Amino acid sequence: MATIGSRQRDGDFIERSVYCESEYDRLQEVLMCPPAYMTIKEVINHTQQHYFRENIDVARATKQFNEFIEFLVNMSIRVELLPPAPTLPEQVFTRDIGVVIANRLILSSMEHSIRRGEEKALEAWLRKQVIPFTKVQSGSLEGGDMIIDGHQIWVGVGNRTSPEVVDELRALFPSHQVSAIAVRPRYLHLDCILNVVAPGVALAYVDAFDIESLATLRRFYRLIEVTEEEQFRLATNVLSLGEGRIISLPQNRRVNEELGKAGLEVYEIDITEITKSGGSFRCITFPLRRGGVFVGD
Repeated sequence: MATIGSRQRDGDFIERSVYCESEYDRLQEVLMCPPAYMTIKEVINHTQQHYFRENIDVARATKQFNEFIEFLVNMSIRVELLPPAPTLPEQVFTRDIGVVIANRLILSSMEHSIRRGEEKALEAWLRKQVIPFTKVQSGSLEGGDMIIDGHQIWVGVGNRTSPEVVDELRALFPSHQVSAIAVRPRYLHLDCILNVVAPGVALAYVDAFDIESLATLRRFYRLIEVTEEEQFRLATNVLSLGEGRIISLPQNRRVNEELGKAGLEVYEIDITEITKSGGSFRCITFPLRRGGVFVGD
């Protein structure tokens, strides 16, 4: 991997820090992108296949997106916006274009042609914000396949993230345990079938995993299982705000009740116009800071 940094010159600017060591520490800063040019232009997952003819009502998606942002801001979360590009119809799903592990930002290398170019847009924004980043060298990597839980890093390996990247991540994060989990072609990313929502607790669509992977996950977590129908409605793709607070779709009522029974507080927000393209709350948010102490602030 190659790390791209920035130099401090005569006090004109300093590098901005990033930090994330879990999916459930207190969310402080997040990068998002408005769905201004969102459309199902080329079907790349089974959810898009279902909604291809109906497609996306951009005005409705934008309204839901703005309501979600307003909620985050009211929860004292800083929201950064990536400028949308008319040539990037999937750009709203910012989670996929990078990942923060500890105090390092890894820039994704997108596998599907319709999403290539999103990395360049993020790279331009990072340089402008003076945020150092690291590029992968050995294959494709998409942030939706990365789930962070302290020193445990789960990497979904499948159509979007290549197995070669696992060794690269192990070299980059020697103090972490980097474990690969197979993602079947039907499912876009790991976060469409798994999400760690609290210490020792995870949402999972268990039918998507092979026997070995499922046994491994059960050793780490109490799994709140979602049904096939709930998985289609992206029930695993919730967003943790930290401190036991979860944002979820109101349509996934049973799952939300199970999260409540696990001691979590669930906020229901409707972004179903956006989810037609195959991603929900986790997919449209790229955490830049969660918990921790930040160098340079």
